[in-house]
Amino acid sequence: MYKVTVYVTYKDSVLDPQGEAVKGAVHRMGYDSVENIRIGKYFEIQVSKDEDDIEQVIEEICDKLLANVVMETYRYDIQEVEI
Repeated sequence: MYKVTVYVTYKDSVLDPQGEAVKGAVHRMGYDSVENIRIGKYFEIQVSKDEDDIEQVIEEICDKLLANVVMETYRYDIQEVEI
């Protein structure tokens, strides 16, 4: 079995209003050294070993469902795990 971890975040050129709100709260807590906060999404996907081209499958899932590729970017990590 494979465990795939996917991280989706806004592209650097896209304003992240949630990240800005959290940054403002962090500054109000007195942590003025924090310069930027970006909010993202995290997914864990389990894929059977039957899958021949796991990277292609994950790319398609991310492009079609998990990320809005116009505004977001994603990265993933594939690990083989024993069950």
